[in-house]
Amino acid sequence: TGDDKDDLQRAIALSLEESNRAFRETGITDEDIAENKASLKRTHTEVWSDSPNPHDRKRQENCPVGLKNVGNTCWFSAVIQSLFNLLEFQRLVLHYPPPARMQDLPRNQKEHRNLPFMQELRCLFSLLVGSKRKYVDPSRAVEILKDAFKSSESQQDVSEFTHKLLDWLEDAFQIKAEEDREGEKPKNPMVDLFYGRFLAVGVLEGKKFENTEMFGQYPLQVNGFKDLHECLEAAMIEGEIESLHSVENSAKSGQEHWFTELPPVLTFELSRFEFNQTLGRPEKIHNKLEFPSMLYMDRLVNRDITRIKREEIRRLKEHLTVLQQRLERYLSYGSGPKRFPLADVLQFAMEFASSKPVCTSPVEDIDTTAPPGATTALLPPPQRVSIHKPFTQSRVPPDLPMHPAPRHITEEELRVLEGCLHRWRSEVENDTRDLQASISRIHRTIELMYSDKSMMQVPYRLHAVLVHEGQANAGHYWAYIFDPHQQRWMKYNDISVTKSSWEELVRDSFGGYRNASAYCLMYIDDKKPFLIEEEFDKETGQMLSGLDKLPPDLKEYVEADNKLFEREMEEWDALQARKLQQEKLALAAASVAAQPMSTEPCPPDNTGEPFTCLNLWPYHLKQLVYDKCGPEAAFFKAMKVEYTRLLRFAQEDTPPERDYRLHHVIVYFIHNQVPKKIVERTLLMQFADRNLISIATFCRRLYFFQHPKTKVWHQDYRKFRDTTVFLLIGLELFLKKSYVESLMYLIYAYQYNKELLAKGPYRGHNEELIAHYRRECLLKVNEHAAALFETGEETEVNTGLSIMNELVVACIPLLLVDEMEEKDTVAVEDMRNRWCSYLGQEMEPNLQEKLTDFLPKLLDCSTEIKSFHDPPKLPSYSTLELCERYGRVMTSLTLSRTPADGR
Repeated sequence: TGDDKDDLQRAIALSLEESNRAFRETGITDEDIAENKASLKRTHTEVWSDSPNPHDRKRQENCPVGLKNVGNTCWFSAVIQSLFNLLEFQRLVLHYPPPARMQDLPRNQKEHRNLPFMQELRCLFSLLVGSKRKYVDPSRAVEILKDAFKSSESQQDVSEFTHKLLDWLEDAFQIKAEEDREGEKPKNPMVDLFYGRFLAVGVLEGKKFENTEMFGQYPLQVNGFKDLHECLEAAMIEGEIESLHSVENSAKSGQEHWFTELPPVLTFELSRFEFNQTLGRPEKIHNKLEFPSMLYMDRLVNRDITRIKREEIRRLKEHLTVLQQRLERYLSYGSGPKRFPLADVLQFAMEFASSKPVCTSPVEDIDTTAPPGATTALLPPPQRVSIHKPFTQSRVPPDLPMHPAPRHITEEELRVLEGCLHRWRSEVENDTRDLQASISRIHRTIELMYSDKSMMQVPYRLHAVLVHEGQANAGHYWAYIFDPHQQRWMKYNDISVTKSSWEELVRDSFGGYRNASAYCLMYIDDKKPFLIEEEFDKETGQMLSGLDKLPPDLKEYVEADNKLFEREMEEWDALQARKLQQEKLALAAASVAAQPMSTEPCPPDNTGEPFTCLNLWPYHLKQLVYDKCGPEAAFFKAMKVEYTRLLRFAQEDTPPERDYRLHHVIVYFIHNQVPKKIVERTLLMQFADRNLISIATFCRRLYFFQHPKTKVWHQDYRKFRDTTVFLLIGLELFLKKSYVESLMYLIYAYQYNKELLAKGPYRGHNEELIAHYRRECLLKVNEHAAALFETGEETEVNTGLSIMNELVVACIPLLLVDEMEEKDTVAVEDMRNRWCSYLGQEMEPNLQEKLTDFLPKLLDCSTEIKSFHDPPKLPSYSTLELCERYGRVMTSLTLSRTPADGR
């Protein structure tokens, strides 16, 4: 009706307005777009930027290419990947030539928006086909879309984006079709692929009507239905369907929809959002909704048979209702508020009748002796006997039964009663079983109503499921897409493309589990294999793959991009080769131990930080060599003895609490095969002792000579010590349960350590161990912030959300950037689920508003690293103090049995 329509329009307008507000607050702004453009041109200088090693960003063989999230664009990735994997659609886009009159169009025409987007989409698809990169950047195509969204009326929701995308594609192909078929009716491949027709047959106030309408994405309501078939049935019938087939014209109104032309690609929008009038905002429906991997559309095409079957189902459901009501009377027997199964009632009656008869009242023979000083006048009258109180009155006589029993019953009465109760109970159980069996048969009959072959002639196979996790105004999107050639499901989650399974798809898509559910289903006609068939060379008959699938202009474009990427890898390899060549000049351990050190002047670099020597070579031995052989002989002897001692330490397999790299810089250098001259120079610094004047003078002369390698290696060692201090403080705070303070130290420890390990395995500490405690600390901080939020107190809530925004949300991209660490990904999901669990709970409006504003930031799956403030200031520890504290902490971790793998 008109009023209902107005209400619906107002609800939609409010919903879009709320979505727009959430998008403005947590999505893309003009400044964000400018920042994204700038970020593409600059190198991120933060310590947690993407891996500088391009080999980490190299595509694995036969693995699909991902799409980078360039700022709340997971919705773009999910839709585009679903369409790209429709090979017929992929071919149409790749082989789309720009219209000849494109340059002649005026600036204000829509073609100047749609056609550039089409060109960018072609380039993007070509990279998804032939790129050597693990993932590619869709920024240019996304920016065109965002500009259009900003210039139109608040259209940021994903369903609207999909509609808009198909409209643009339809317009772009329409221009080309009109050019190619002058004077003829143009044929648009986008319309042929995605659009179908349905017939609306109905009665309006007694008058029959028939209308044919075109549809693209078909909307379906979720609330109140258990599976997709029920949704479709409800969507195809409106009003009183009996009036449609009645002989007499009725005043009732109703209509049926019948598909007269199904598109090759059939897309259903699952409406999981409703408007909450109380809160004045849209809310997500998390109900479970099942859908099949193979959908037969016959019941919505074949009118005559379906109407007969619908009538049969209606009759069966009426019969089912009667049977369920009868069964309910058996299972909930009684006239009071409490009801019990009738079979159990009869069983209880039988047990009561069979109990041993008693001849006394349960309150008789109880010691009611009055306490001293009491009179009989104080005793209650016989008809108002006090309730037995076992802790204050005398005990029940031992011969009185604990359970109720008949006072008097004869054997004959008992025999007759037991016979009746046994018979009645048996009858009730048989009736209950018969009713349950009949109900099950009717359910089975309804389920199999459309299972005969005549109603399985229009098969549609599930191609893609687009999933949303979160709430109505915000969340994260990803897609499950079926690979027909490998016969498996794949999960497309921005840059991550991984193998999946039907079980995982069901868990994330049906709903009712966490806050994830499908919002769009894409089915394809199983009788039209061209939709997913690979293309073959017409001359050789071989299947085309990779760059061979591309037209010449796109092939050239992808080859150029691949060359850029190859050059980046070559430059990286050359840099690593130079570093390796420098390290090959390192002093071999065995030869250094056997040969005397060179006397060539090699001044140490004065780094400003003393490297404390643990050389405990007895002073009298130094003096003995000094007096007997002179200062230079004593110097070389001391150097050799000290180096031999440190070499032995470097070769020992020691536990983490005795890390000799911390005890002495030379051990660190030996582990990392530092060049010989740097080792000599460092040793010279240790032996500039005031008791060896001539040697000290000799060493001081060396300061006049500078060497860049010395400085580089000493800077690396300083970074190793800084990493150790970050780790030490972080672990100390973690053990003290000061998780918020600990987190930042562990974050920096992990990032610094990762940089060190990129240069060599002995440059840093155990990466797994740091990752474990960083992950555990983040989970503890998340739990602490959630507990503060649950208090509902304004100050506590703000503190909790501040912790989440400044620490947890900022740290999540650091855990997601390394896809190989599955435990980190699981931890991120756990943290998100912790907060999403509040969505279904009742709370104060101000808390609901704060949660609504915060959740989009938490659920954003972008791997763009957020900026952090400067690292915490580090205290200066002497080498001895650092080693002792580090040893104590590592020993505590060992005793607490929480190694890196979390066992």
